[in-house]
Amino acid sequence: MTDHSPTITSLDWHSITQGVCQRVDQVLNQADRSGRLKTDGSWVTDTDMAIQRELQDWLAELHPEIGFLGEEMTPQAQQEALAGDRPLWVLDPLDGTSNFRVGLPAYATSMALLSHGRAVFGLVYDPCRRETFTAVHGQGAWLNGERLTIDPDSTLNLARAVAAVDFKRLPPPLAMKLASEPPYASQRSIGSVALEWCWVAAGRFAVYVHGKQNLWDYAAGQLILSEAGGHHTTLQGEAPAVLDLRPRSAVCAMSRELLDAWERALQV
Repeated sequence: MTDHSPTITSLDWHSITQGVCQRVDQVLNQADRSGRLKTDGSWVTDTDMAIQRELQDWLAELHPEIGFLGEEMTPQAQQEALAGDRPLWVLDPLDGTSNFRVGLPAYATSMALLSHGRAVFGLVYDPCRRETFTAVHGQGAWLNGERLTIDPDSTLNLARAVAAVDFKRLPPPLAMKLASEPPYASQRSIGSVALEWCWVAAGRFAVYVHGKQNLWDYAAGQLILSEAGGHHTTLQGEAPAVLDLRPRSAVCAMSRELLDAWERALQV
């Protein structure tokens, strides 16, 4: 397999981050919230499409040697993009489109750079709060340029935790158990997978569970959480693996100890 590491290590992450955020803002300034339902039941708006086109064109001009996979591409085009051996941008132009459509301020642009099936850079931009989460593999995570580091000694026990729980996509027995016997102090669901990952990294949620996420949903946020010092697995207890197009669940926590307790609480 071709080694693209010189290309990746020479990238200017700060300039790329600035360029993405600026272009997202430009599109959102002329936002069209009209949309349609896709075959999977999720919404897509003209703004989703416009952000993806804008970033795809800019990234191709900036780094033509890097491939591109966007949520709004056809499944065949996504498969073809992932099949190559070159580095690959993975983009969700608007994660939380349903929120965006109705004016709820909880949506984000999520972008990761994959190399050999692993995320080496992650960016989640929240235009409503002007918060930019970034991470570089092996170098750390940042929020608006400030180092983002979870202090494992400051994490709460599960009974005092605020949890992010997406009931809709959980197996029904597990959803029923969490609703009737919550092991945490309080629960929220904000409707944006990318932000939920980042909010665990920022200490706003202590734990998180989601039953079904796509590559563009989690690739950036997963890296950001890991680089901040958080921990994650799946409902099946899988170890982190090469990223691909198969949907997967997410189980996350601020610390290893808290993740162990969270996994036990999620057993049905």
